[in-house]
Amino acid sequence: MKKYTYTESKDTRSGFGAGLLEAGKQNENVVALCADLIGSLKMNDFIKEFPERFFQIGIAEANMMGIAAGLTIGGKVPFTGTFANFSTGRVYDQIRQSIAYSGKNVKIAASHAGLTLGEDGATHQILEDIGLMKMLPGMTVINPCDFNQTKAATIAAAKFEGPVYLRFGRPVVPNFTPADQEFVIGKAILLNEGTDVTIIATGHLVWEAIQAGEKLAELGISAEIINIHTIKPLDEEAILKSVAKTKCVVTAEEHNRLGGLGDSVAQVLAKELPSPQEYVAVNDSFGESGTPAQLMEKYGLNADAIVAAAQKAINRK
Repeated sequence: MKKYTYTESKDTRSGFGAGLLEAGKQNENVVALCADLIGSLKMNDFIKEFPERFFQIGIAEANMMGIAAGLTIGGKVPFTGTFANFSTGRVYDQIRQSIAYSGKNVKIAASHAGLTLGEDGATHQILEDIGLMKMLPGMTVINPCDFNQTKAATIAAAKFEGPVYLRFGRPVVPNFTPADQEFVIGKAILLNEGTDVTIIATGHLVWEAIQAGEKLAELGISAEIINIHTIKPLDEEAILKSVAKTKCVVTAEEHNRLGGLGDSVAQVLAKELPSPQEYVAVNDSFGESGTPAQLMEKYGLNADAIVAAAQKAINRK
């Protein structure tokens, strides 16, 4: 089992803030819009550097999406910023009609996704957003795992032509990927080679998958671990290559079991390589108030849950 270490924990939303600033430096057409959550989206540095390229829309998320779509007509590359719940569920019609259907070059930056929003509770903890976004034709869906990868993903999204949904979170998590990494949209990252089970993880669950791999190694189980940062387009080749070797798979995500990464992987395998699959995800329920750690434990989104799922998948081979 390859060892991964880190020197600091940082929130992925700060990775977005750092990436937005860099994207703004690289391209004068990059602009930012926010729905009254500048601090939460870590947009302060961009605003300080490029005040004339920032638009405070206020608590009017639907209006923000329409304005962003319009800005693309003049060649701008707009990033919209608010919580994931308000970036998707509240404004789905505007995204569908004005951005996806129209193929507008809007980057939907969605913070505070999943259960780890924590104490704000179920009304803010959207667990359906990946499903909502991946169903839209032409929408690219990205869910990076740490600060460095979120920064790289933001820069890559700014260079990409077409609508992008970029999902990230509130809590501090281990920052373990390289600072100078090349982020290739749609290309999975093989973190560890293994022979007994494939673990495919996204977002905050990637580090948990690494921890699970170490625990499985102590049990004599060799886990192949894949970081799927782009859920759409999905790297089907990487998935099929790995599962052809291990013969079983676990998918891990901070999202509803229905409609997320696990469903996308299951579709690929059902068509090309039917194999035992276990899901580590929220089992078709809303969340609740609690600390991020408490919620990840209660809803089974941690290394121990991945270990148990891996053992179950192996026993089904």
